[in-house]
Amino acid sequence: MPFAQLVIGPPGAGKSTYCNGMQQFMGAIGRKCSVVNLDPANDMTSYDAAVDVRELVTLESIMGDDSQNQNKGDNEEEDGDEAPGLGPNGGVLYALEEVEQNFDWLHDRLKDLGDDYVLFDCPGQVELFTHHDSLRKIFMKLAKEAGYRLVVVNLVDSYCLTLPSLYVSTLLLCLRSMLQLDMTQLNVLTKIDNLAKYPSLPFNLDFYTEVQDLSYLLPLLEQESPMFARGKFTALNEAIVNLVEEFGLVGFETLAVEDKKSMMTLLHAIDRAGGYAFGAAEGANDTVWQVAVREGGVGKMDVRDVQERWIDQREEWDEIERKQWEEEQRKREEEWKNGQLAEGADGDGELPPMMGTSGVKVRRRGEQNTKTTTTDMTAKESEGGKRQGRENTAPPAPQQ
Repeated sequence: MPFAQLVIGPPGAGKSTYCNGMQQFMGAIGRKCSVVNLDPANDMTSYDAAVDVRELVTLESIMGDDSQNQNKGDNEEEDGDEAPGLGPNGGVLYALEEVEQNFDWLHDRLKDLGDDYVLFDCPGQVELFTHHDSLRKIFMKLAKEAGYRLVVVNLVDSYCLTLPSLYVSTLLLCLRSMLQLDMTQLNVLTKIDNLAKYPSLPFNLDFYTEVQDLSYLLPLLEQESPMFARGKFTALNEAIVNLVEEFGLVGFETLAVEDKKSMMTLLHAIDRAGGYAFGAAEGANDTVWQVAVREGGVGKMDVRDVQERWIDQREEWDEIERKQWEEEQRKREEEWKNGQLAEGADGDGELPPMMGTSGVKVRRRGEQNTKTTTTDMTAKESEGGKRQGRENTAPPAPQQ
């Protein structure tokens, strides 16, 4: 039975970036992973999609964009088909209805992926996962007809923490999507590494992730705008926070997509929610690193660790990790040179390979990105784990 993540969230939350980073991270730990693009408007993905819904339907064809369809005019006249001429939001809804009606097309292409772990990159229109039925029906068919074990990953930009009203509206959006989709769902605050750039939060990070005692937000809502201090708005705010607390469903994980420990912690939470353990997507020759990742025993971060790493002492941690990274690079280059000399190499000055042969299987579907990514850092950590004296844990917290 294959496993999959359904990546949803409002525009700008980082869904495509997350899919790209998670695919690389899974490849580095030996888990076969493929990405499916379900967004008919996304024509410039940062990843190489194994299945692209734009092969079936595109937003440009639905909107009747002449610049995109100038080569198709004769065929449309012969077939008698006309573009609906909808706007962007209506066009995406129409496209998802087309995917629902032609689910066999999607199912046939998913069969070619075998037991790969699949990431479904969904559109960002919030109405798709708050009250429209097409996306929910597609998810249900993926579970019942295609046999996927699904976990919904709802991404939200951590900027919403900076304003009480924005945070409350985010809580309502998350709650509505959980009730609408009726599936296992994790809500994730993305771009957590940017919080240090924003104004200071009135509460610690755990207040926002655990979603408890929301009544403390009411005075801040009144301070945010004089309009919120009026009697009717005060009663409305109280009713909203009480509603969220009564359901008790909403909570948040955190994510910095370029930090391997943050990715590791989130993946462990998703695996635990979806019941993933030693699935068919795993590599045959598991390393200690891979087993530790699945068991959650390496680098698991508590929300207080996240607070310290990305908010309270970010500069100190950045400096420590920079020095550690430079030291690892120096040791790796020295070991490579020593190995070349031992084998009788002529020392032509070529750079050492970026990837080792530590059992980590990296699966790539497109051109390799020359920029340092999560995959590069994770693979180096895995390679370095076989060397004596190497520390796999985080450095001690800097002294204030």
